[in-house]
Amino acid sequence: MKYQFIQSWLGIFLGCLILAAGFVFFINPYGIVPGGVYGASIVLHSLIPQIQVGTFGYMFDIPLLILSFLLLGNKLGARTVVASLVTPLMMNTMEQLVYPTSEALYNLDPTLLLGGRLDMSSHLLLSVIFGACMIGLGSGLVVRCGATTGGSDIIGMMMQKYLRIRFSQAILIVDGLVVLMGLIFIGFNAKSGPEGILLSLYSLLSIYLIAKVIQRVINGPKDDKMVFIISDTDLSLLRDYILKDLDRTATCIKSHGLYTHGEKEMLLIVVSYKEVFNLKQKVREADPRAFVVVTDAYDTFGEGWKSLPQAGDVQPE
Repeated sequence: MKYQFIQSWLGIFLGCLILAAGFVFFINPYGIVPGGVYGASIVLHSLIPQIQVGTFGYMFDIPLLILSFLLLGNKLGARTVVASLVTPLMMNTMEQLVYPTSEALYNLDPTLLLGGRLDMSSHLLLSVIFGACMIGLGSGLVVRCGATTGGSDIIGMMMQKYLRIRFSQAILIVDGLVVLMGLIFIGFNAKSGPEGILLSLYSLLSIYLIAKVIQRVINGPKDDKMVFIISDTDLSLLRDYILKDLDRTATCIKSHGLYTHGEKEMLLIVVSYKEVFNLKQKVREADPRAFVVVTDAYDTFGEGWKSLPQAGDVQPE
């Protein structure tokens, strides 16, 4: 139990570090606005460059945390509070380390980032992909360890409670408004040049990629398969294969054919996608006339799979 406790906290700090690095190295220097609190912070930094992106993050996060305690009660937990406060600190510290001068820091000049060794100005699409994947990975690790990074999640929860808007829709509204802010203050800014408007398209792409990576990190590859096997013959050979070779179990359901009214046996089993091919071969050996249905198993809980979530666990929608 103590090891799991330490592991979860290390996971939260590692997730915050990866998330902050994704912003600092691949998102912030190019004015990309990937929604949420830090997207809004990037917009505000473009207007007041003397204040760092992470500091603007504090200006959003701290009032939102206070509002959360007042309006939602003690629902977020200590881990979310820590993650919300640590991420901007990591972001600010990292930026101060990778830019050589205060002027470069204020302008987030990518030509001076790490001495110019990581200037992605000519490869914005690659920068968006790397940045979004790092942000999604970091956020996903934080959620898997039982926390969130606060920000727009808090706004989404408040909109869900008081405006009766689904959480996922609330986040979409918040991200949409932030991207619109980016389009107005960065995309239409004369200093951004003719390609400034394209930053909004890159921002939309980053939001999509971040969501997909978070989903992947939290839920895994989603490649489990549910297999129904219906036969009117003895399936003892198949039972032995499932129990001994696959080291799994299955549910046997007595059934009968709607047309023939004959007695049949139906096996229900969940396997990984790698095990499906061999399972189908064994079914053919046991009964070449068997009726087999293979479908995706969206989520699988129980012995040998994931544990059912407990009350208060952070779950993606």
